[in-house]
Amino acid sequence: MGMKNNRHYTVSEETIDALSSYWCNPDHPLEWTCLFTSPLWMGAWWHVFGDGSDGKVWVVRDGHRVIGIAPLRLEGAVARFVGSPDVCDFLDFAVTRGKGVDFLGALIDHLGGLGVSHLDLGPFRSDSITVALFSDIAQDRGWQVQWESEDVAYELDLPATWEEYLQELPGKQRHEIRRKFRRLEGAGAVNFRIADDCLQNSDDMDLFLSLFRMNRADKSEFMTDTMMAFFRSLATSLAGSGMLKLFFLELDAVPAAAIMCFDYGSTMYLYNNGYDSRFSSLSVGMLSKMLSIKNSIETGKKTYDFLKGNETYKKQLGGKAVQLYRCLADLR
Repeated sequence: MGMKNNRHYTVSEETIDALSSYWCNPDHPLEWTCLFTSPLWMGAWWHVFGDGSDGKVWVVRDGHRVIGIAPLRLEGAVARFVGSPDVCDFLDFAVTRGKGVDFLGALIDHLGGLGVSHLDLGPFRSDSITVALFSDIAQDRGWQVQWESEDVAYELDLPATWEEYLQELPGKQRHEIRRKFRRLEGAGAVNFRIADDCLQNSDDMDLFLSLFRMNRADKSEFMTDTMMAFFRSLATSLAGSGMLKLFFLELDAVPAAAIMCFDYGSTMYLYNNGYDSRFSSLSVGMLSKMLSIKNSIETGKKTYDFLKGNETYKKQLGGKAVQLYRCLADLR
């Protein structure tokens, strides 16, 4: 369905699958800066957590040109993002550069015509263009808007070489990391391997899920049958586009730790990890993360995103805080 909002802007409801033609086209001006609102991610989420219907999103056009995608679901008078905070670290719109004000204005006019009076959106990264633009529009229109601190994420700007990275760490931390690596190497034959195609080897995904549930009770409780189905759906979806990276740290050919990462644009995202608690004294959890950072540097990534959560190791490994916000807006 579609309707006019003002002059030449139109808003239509389209399936998530239909977005692939925009997302896969490198010449399309839409900027998909948020991994968690890419069509592949949203499709995997909807496949498991949706209501059984085709997942839908709102598409805003200026004439025939798409200027923005809004992955929103309507719950009565409230609009929320497609996705959920327990598996989507942050969310956002996909917008053509320079068209943010037009996109948001047309979208909200349209939602208002459908009876939407409240927005409950987020989490947004503090550096999202949406945060700045939406605040300006809200002030112009007299809306009541609250930005609530939701969580914090950590990311690391990667240097050109591994040695440069180590030199950027505090001396005490650098010394401790090297000591841990020597200790690990003294315990047996170390192998760090990458599996990036779960379509070909589902055993690797089984292994990751096993290690994920093994070392902490809260992780075991989190990984329900439904959540396991989501992780498998996500792995299959992203592996097909080369975005999935499963890293495994093995000691004497025994899997000791595993990391699930996503390679998107110039960033490597650390999504989740697990390890065999029998090897906890060897710091395999920490060292496997460091080896994934090393791989990211060697493959030319510019940023390593630890994603949300205030765990101490993220600061120890050089991560800098990025605030995440939730937007609550009364449009009446």
